[in-house]
Amino acid sequence: MKENKYDDPQFFEKYSHMTRSTQGLSGAGEWPALQKLLPDFSGKRVLDLGCGYGWHCTYTADRGAGSVLGIDLSERMLEVAREKNASPAVTYRRAAMEDLDFPAGSFDVVISSLAFHYVEDFSSLVQRVHRWLTPGGAFLFSAEHPVFTAYGSQDWYYGPEGEILHFPVDRYFEEGARKAVFLGEPVIKYHRTLTSYLEPLLSVGFLLRHVVEPQPPEEMLDLPGMRDELRRPMMLLVSAQKQ
Repeated sequence: MKENKYDDPQFFEKYSHMTRSTQGLSGAGEWPALQKLLPDFSGKRVLDLGCGYGWHCTYTADRGAGSVLGIDLSERMLEVAREKNASPAVTYRRAAMEDLDFPAGSFDVVISSLAFHYVEDFSSLVQRVHRWLTPGGAFLFSAEHPVFTAYGSQDWYYGPEGEILHFPVDRYFEEGARKAVFLGEPVIKYHRTLTSYLEPLLSVGFLLRHVVEPQPPEEMLDLPGMRDELRRPMMLLVSAQKQ
């Protein structure tokens, strides 16, 4: 199995207290921008890669999806998903997305939220997603922005009084594994450039519909640290369509 930090008890305990864990989609800073990019789900077969707590699964099911398959590597994540986001239309399955295989044309929509920066071989995954989708099918994902993942530490540079000076961006074109720190815990993530996120989509025949660098919504700017998120992009949203 691939690295599975989310089944580490200490890490998962910290994750469970994040705003996006306790409040769902309304607690995710990128949600207002992501929501605008979502397709019509009526009667659609949906695949959610790295479904986590299942918030997006129930969102699509509540909007008429015919079937939703949520995939995650973490059994702890899936336990919460089955408890908080159960729906007759939703099925949850434990698997590494890199190991999945489905017949061609199995889905009308493939979505993924903040999971692809844990995937080493993104290009191969894109090729398979393209095959799994029906013609005209939608592929929409969020990932950590290449500016955010480049240096590796994913933390600010601080002054002598603890004040934020700037965010480090270095080794941008040196793609690959990074030893990041998330919730105070060491985590392996994979950095790739903006080119390496977009070109694999174009090379297999996807049509790019939207590329968005979301900013925190106004109503969240008073949360601790949120206003500093306006100083550099943290996330990347991409919407594509199979031609």
